[in-house]
Amino acid sequence: MTLDFYPPITPHATGWLDVGDPHRLYWEVSGNPDGAAVLFLHGGPGAAVAAPYRRFFDPAFWRIVLFDQRGCGRSTPNASVEANTTADLIADMEKLRRHLGIERWLLFGGSWGSTLALAYGQAHPDRVAGFVLRGIFLFRPQEVAWFLDGMGLFFPEARRRLVEFLPEGERGDLLGAYYRRLLDFDPAVNLPAAQAWCAYEDACARLLPRAAATTGAEAGGSLSLARIECHYMVHGGFLAPGQLLGNMNRIAGLPATIVQGRYDMVCPPATAVELADSWPGSRLTLIPDAGHSAMEPGTRAALIEAVEAMKGPAFGA
Repeated sequence: MTLDFYPPITPHATGWLDVGDPHRLYWEVSGNPDGAAVLFLHGGPGAAVAAPYRRFFDPAFWRIVLFDQRGCGRSTPNASVEANTTADLIADMEKLRRHLGIERWLLFGGSWGSTLALAYGQAHPDRVAGFVLRGIFLFRPQEVAWFLDGMGLFFPEARRRLVEFLPEGERGDLLGAYYRRLLDFDPAVNLPAAQAWCAYEDACARLLPRAAATTGAEAGGSLSLARIECHYMVHGGFLAPGQLLGNMNRIAGLPATIVQGRYDMVCPPATAVELADSWPGSRLTLIPDAGHSAMEPGTRAALIEAVEAMKGPAFGA
């Protein structure tokens, strides 16, 4: 039987968590108040949580925790890169865990969410029950280069629009040129740059493009997505070279499932295979008819199946 989304649910608890000036984080909890905890880690960095993300999880079993990372979604201040690093986000997750009285949780994350899940898990392995990860991104230089240049081998028209948005004299350093514009305080400068950046990523994210291309602007989030994503790329994800693969011994004993679209152009499958090879006991599922998006049918079903399977090894159900 092919699994699909659980019915829509609403949170039974919401709030904002102060994590140090200037940041306040939006969080929500749905599902079983006494259930095993699962934390959804959204992508980007710079995206946000949304109601459909609750539906990956059986609400009768899981205590489902979602939060908007620094500068994202309903967290404030919007699109802020001040005190916004991977170490800050790891500390935020720990503060949220303690605030909610959770001993251990399953980590569920895709794309940048997979990066953050691995970084947090390696920092706090005793607080993690297991991992369900998708679209693996380890924030190495070759993966950032692929995003900026390699995707253009398959989506040349989308990359042309990304490049031609810039004056000709600035096209030799796409990342630097976009970062300068995205950090500009003038919306007449930063918003067009954000929309160009998001349109490029959106165009490459699915096996079959949407009928009408849309971006993070749907939720008013194009600036936060583009600015924060670019901020992390400029700084190498705020990770040491080779950090994530180099520290796999810290989480080697934890159950893990990796779901990867065969035609993921944002996070190519080679990275997922490399992670699985470095993670004894992990299970890699390649979806033959999917790109990067978690919402593509085969990927969505495999993620839900992976979460179901975690009820036993992660929590002894």
